[in-house]
Amino acid sequence: MGQKLKLTKNKAGRMVPSMVNGVKSVPFKGVGKHSPSGVKATPPISSCQNYPESGNKVVSSLKEALEKCNIKNGMTISNHHHFRNGDLVMNKVFDILAKAGKKNLRWFPSASFPCHEPMIKHMENGVIGHVEGSLNGPLGKYASDGKMDGLAVLRSHGGRWQAVQDGEVHIDVAIIAAPTADPFGNCTGDRGPSACGLLGFGLVDSLYADKVIVVTDSLVDFPCIPWQIQGNNVDYVVVLDKVGDPEKIVSGTTRLTKSPDRLYIAELTAKFVQAVGIMKEGFSFQAGAGGTALAFAIYLKEMMIEAGIKARFIRGGSTKYLVEMLEEGLTDYILDGQTFDLEGVRSMRENVGHVNTSPFTSYNWHGKGNFASMLDAVVLGATEVDVNFNANVVTHSDGQMLHGIGGWQNCLSSKCTILPIPSFRNRIPIIVDEVTTLVGPGELIDVIVTERGIAINPKREDLIKASKRSGLPIRKIEEIKEEVDDLVGAPLDKPNFTDEVIGVVKWVDGTVLDSIFKVTH
Repeated sequence: MGQKLKLTKNKAGRMVPSMVNGVKSVPFKGVGKHSPSGVKATPPISSCQNYPESGNKVVSSLKEALEKCNIKNGMTISNHHHFRNGDLVMNKVFDILAKAGKKNLRWFPSASFPCHEPMIKHMENGVIGHVEGSLNGPLGKYASDGKMDGLAVLRSHGGRWQAVQDGEVHIDVAIIAAPTADPFGNCTGDRGPSACGLLGFGLVDSLYADKVIVVTDSLVDFPCIPWQIQGNNVDYVVVLDKVGDPEKIVSGTTRLTKSPDRLYIAELTAKFVQAVGIMKEGFSFQAGAGGTALAFAIYLKEMMIEAGIKARFIRGGSTKYLVEMLEEGLTDYILDGQTFDLEGVRSMRENVGHVNTSPFTSYNWHGKGNFASMLDAVVLGATEVDVNFNANVVTHSDGQMLHGIGGWQNCLSSKCTILPIPSFRNRIPIIVDEVTTLVGPGELIDVIVTERGIAINPKREDLIKASKRSGLPIRKIEEIKEEVDDLVGAPLDKPNFTDEVIGVVKWVDGTVLDSIFKVTH
């Protein structure tokens, strides 16, 4: 349930708890101000003498595998989300654990989706104590209403790796749904009847969890090549009729926009990237999976062809639009973190330049550098931005927590972060005085592109200078906000919140950036 906690003000001016689900936390100190100490967490030492000499780790059922893991009340169960809304495994896992009488388990998914709505019954009956992972749709609303016992903890993809690596979250049992696996536990996501692309979000689980169960619907003879997860880290292999529906890795947020306004925003974004000199030979970029970001990639592609320019690499979420660029010779590589459609799956299987990555290489802030900070530009979405360029991606204007963070926070470390967004949705202004929930500090967000003009963060004097003679509609963000407010009428009243905290937003370094409060109805 929502909790009345002692709160303290962090460096972003947000009130946050110093204890999160019984564990002492560190309030946000500012961008780049928190340095970790100590050593990485380690899994227990295993011995080959406890595993079959034949290498065959296949057990008869998911129930048997879970029983062999000796799950106790209060343990942490994790999984990856590469099947997105097509996952067919985790509801079965918690149904089995419920029948076994397990209680107060922490569910630690890399993300949840509407297909996981049955988890609500397990939260109501006490099987799941709380969820630490992106909450999309029904589970987010359930938490927003203050119905979950513990606090929701929202982390970025890189923040999830950081939390496990740094020992903030200990995984007792990891469930890895794999489209193809061998009896030893080597597995891959790029082939098989349920092929979903890569399994990078499950890699940290396989490396650090006490016990690892691979669940597949396509068992092949050893060795499974290529292996994205190594069988040396796997305890048990289970074969089911079906582990996922790959058609459902495509969600409503991964379809090209048809809105004239949003197509115009996408075109403006591409023109800006060209005008300020980002688009040049050997540059790099990442476009999110939202409809406007997908359209941006199409406009940019045409500009690259016309200018005879080739990118060195593109960071994914891969889509058919990025695959076309790879196969047409417009980039040397796609460095893929998540496959968003079936053309991306095919390309990963067939193209040597389509490389699977993980949050460690791409996003983890507690590593020796990461790929995200090497990007020349990243194009992302947002539910809200404010006049100080702070941004929100997890709550709506009504305060409901309906989205996860994904890799969004991690991408803010790129050399130029651009948010192409409509100035209002359903007559609700998107540019506000202060965001409902702080997910991205304004100092890291460089450009806001709307159908009413382009606002550049005053801190980016270089971009302001570079765009001065571009002919693009460069405006102050305050001017755009005032125009929209006049158009739609007085801004709606802010949602009414209680003083009960129902969740927290972690920053990429593990500190607490903001609190999410229960909404009154």
